[in-house]
Amino acid sequence: METGTSNKNSVLEEASIKNMIEELQEECEIEKHLPGGGYIHMSDELPYLVIYRSSDNEQEEDRATVRFVLSEASFLIIGSKNSEGYKRLMYCLAEAMSSKFKSFLMIEIYSGAFGSRKFRIKGPAEKLPSTLEMFKNELDNLTSKYQVLDLETTEIENTIERQPKGKQPLLSLEEIKDAGCLLLGLEVPPVYRNEEGEEFPVFFRSFKDDLVVALHKAIFEFIRIQTSSGVKSYQALGQKSLQENVLEIDRQLSEIETSYQFLWLVSPANIRQIKETFFESDFEKVLNYHYRLLPFDPDVLKRKLYNLRMEDIDDPALSHIFREKREELDLQISMLTDRGSKEFFYNSMMLYGDIDSHLQKEAENLLREVNEVEQVEFDSIMKADDFKALAHQEFDYFRNQDKNFSSKVHVRSDVNILMVSQGELYIPIDYKLNTNETIALVQHEIGTHVLTYYNGKRQPLKLLSIGLTDYDTLQEGLAVMSEYFVGGLTANRMRTLAGRVVASAARMHGADFQGIFRLLHKDYNFSPARSFNITSRIMQGGGFTKDISYFKGILQVKEYLEEGGELEPLLTGKFALEHMPIINELRDRRVLLPVSLTPRYLKTEETNEKINQIRKGISLSQLINA
Repeated sequence: METGTSNKNSVLEEASIKNMIEELQEECEIEKHLPGGGYIHMSDELPYLVIYRSSDNEQEEDRATVRFVLSEASFLIIGSKNSEGYKRLMYCLAEAMSSKFKSFLMIEIYSGAFGSRKFRIKGPAEKLPSTLEMFKNELDNLTSKYQVLDLETTEIENTIERQPKGKQPLLSLEEIKDAGCLLLGLEVPPVYRNEEGEEFPVFFRSFKDDLVVALHKAIFEFIRIQTSSGVKSYQALGQKSLQENVLEIDRQLSEIETSYQFLWLVSPANIRQIKETFFESDFEKVLNYHYRLLPFDPDVLKRKLYNLRMEDIDDPALSHIFREKREELDLQISMLTDRGSKEFFYNSMMLYGDIDSHLQKEAENLLREVNEVEQVEFDSIMKADDFKALAHQEFDYFRNQDKNFSSKVHVRSDVNILMVSQGELYIPIDYKLNTNETIALVQHEIGTHVLTYYNGKRQPLKLLSIGLTDYDTLQEGLAVMSEYFVGGLTANRMRTLAGRVVASAARMHGADFQGIFRLLHKDYNFSPARSFNITSRIMQGGGFTKDISYFKGILQVKEYLEEGGELEPLLTGKFALEHMPIINELRDRRVLLPVSLTPRYLKTEETNEKINQIRKGISLSQLINA
């Protein structure tokens, strides 16, 4: 939003104000440039308005403080011209909204004098004791977070003077009463900028986000007690329409991620030769890994990544997930540059996290409790065309839920593993598996990866189809759990996932290829083939710890269900469990659409019964289907 954009009309006339209110009531939301560089963004569903008053002198404009209001769903920037027109606009808005909601709150935000160390809330303390006390407590909590600044305790001033010093009141007390609204002033200590008005950008971002949360909690307290609004939480008070700069950064981040295939570039091109040599040498000789050439210049891609103006995003939730994603992409690009070196391994640990004692203990316990099962010849074997037919059945099931679903199945000779890419399923032409494992993989690949790609693609944020930071853990946890729900989670499958954890832990403690292989084969009784497969994946790039995501994910989803969590919200797109508060906030704000597709297994009695068993606290080994 450009607050300096001028409007052709230099005044706010009665007719234009009336038209604005009618449009607000019809469209439920308005967004308009106003005279003198003013701007309004308002929702007809929220009984409040946060206000910032522009300065008459452009040199004195407080560019930092104005950003406190820009992420609000209802805010007004008062322009430097036509003050009487703005007064009339505020009065008419307050009158219309208080008629709808029984009451209406206006909060003017402004900065105190340079050197001030105190928040001041100015308003009728006797009329809003609960709201102002809530506001004070939240601001005091914020103050305690920044002890280094030596901020003082928030002060509530029960005064008729709610405006900045030297300014006229927005509305007189008589006008406030007649309009049926309440007016507060919030003076903010300008600790986020210097005397010349230049902000401290890193601190300002944190301070602003914390202040917005405190503001929303106080506003929600007012809404809950004083109005008839149906708002259910303070998280619903952000904007539901995404700003253009947000959509543009989301688009560019998505373009950067899809401009290279990370897993393909990390995997060795000579894996067959590595395996043959290792087995022929009695598990001793390991060939050097050969990697595919990078199809991009890392410096150019990183420059593009850090040219994104994330500092201009005023929505705290979106700012957080975008910055996380930039850090993740930065690490990925560095890892691709450093393949085969120690730096690759260190960055991998930063990207996927270390292995805590709980995760490692669970993996070791499972490997001791569950024995490897020898492969037997199955009467019922599924081939590529059989899997394709099952996939089409699942796609038809999705189309019955959403006619726009249009993913395809590809049987190819140039792929060697079953995989999903950009929501489409790829099957090796020589694919062969027993029926039970195939049914499990249908739900793993289609019921999770294809489904969440499509659900994410329907959202306004492209990153929800591509994946927020660390989405792999939840994705793979859901996918493996789906195998359990349909009766296809085998002992060997769970052992493999646990084996990846102990192998990664060994790598973190300095073990080499041969050492990890011997640990799996001799200490944990994996077959040579499985020991090699786990080890070779862990040793990609010099130490690739992504594979801990599967076991970590199934443990995470199990604990989530034990605590009473519901599965359907996790299918909104591709994100980490840590993002659920943000996902819930965006759902409350109606930025995100409801889930479009749900998997077949979610509707069965068998799944309900298994979820009930998990809630009772069964062990990981009890998830294995006989």
